[in-house]
Amino acid sequence: MTEHILIERPDAYPGVLVIRFNRPEKKNAITQAMYGRMTEGLSEANADSSVRAVAFLGTDGCFSAGNDMADFLAFAMRGAVGEPAAFGFLKALAGTEKPVVSGVDGLAIGIGTTIHMHCDLTIASDRSLFKTPFVDLALVPEAGSSLLAPRIMGHQRAFALLVAGEGFSAADALSAGLIWKVVTADAVENETLRLAASLASKPPEALKISRDLVRGDRSDLLSRMDEELVHFANRLKSGEARAAFEAFLKPRK
Repeated sequence: MTEHILIERPDAYPGVLVIRFNRPEKKNAITQAMYGRMTEGLSEANADSSVRAVAFLGTDGCFSAGNDMADFLAFAMRGAVGEPAAFGFLKALAGTEKPVVSGVDGLAIGIGTTIHMHCDLTIASDRSLFKTPFVDLALVPEAGSSLLAPRIMGHQRAFALLVAGEGFSAADALSAGLIWKVVTADAVENETLRLAASLASKPPEALKISRDLVRGDRSDLLSRMDEELVHFANRLKSGEARAAFEAFLKPRK
């Protein structure tokens, strides 16, 4: 449902477009419709010159628990036909023309972690947990994370995060270069929006050129995302992935 993603333009933070997860009862697990709405939000930001920065936010205690597992199982059951909406969102995020910041409080799982590798600055609360259990679900890394994570944090920490499925505390994520700053839980939203508004207030042409120089050419990233998608789609159709999804969704006693 699209009400699970809110697109906001707070008056107190001019020039900022906020994309906010709003499905707390499911720990902000992301459905296909939610990916579509986020893609629309990024397109809106790119097309509107009055928008100069984008901010991603979650809810109290949870940024996102990652992809909705029922959606994963549905893809597995029907043979994963077609390109998942998640991939369209990730390509839009990788190609967005405006600075992107994010604020994390609590859980950031799967794509709830890898999304921040595409953000220019990320604020996290001291109670945050970053974890990507791809292999545990019989899947593979996505969002270009297999390229970006080693660049950001080196092979050992990238392997621990993406392959071993080790969780990173906020302090771990800060040390690894995944996030920029750690604050208290009650300060995450204000600090994230303050940061976005500060970027939005800068000369836009100089900001764009500087951001593009820092980010560099993105063709290798898009190529890696395509490569990951092939493997990811194949894994979704695998028997071991289906078994992992069913086990995850099985009611706990």
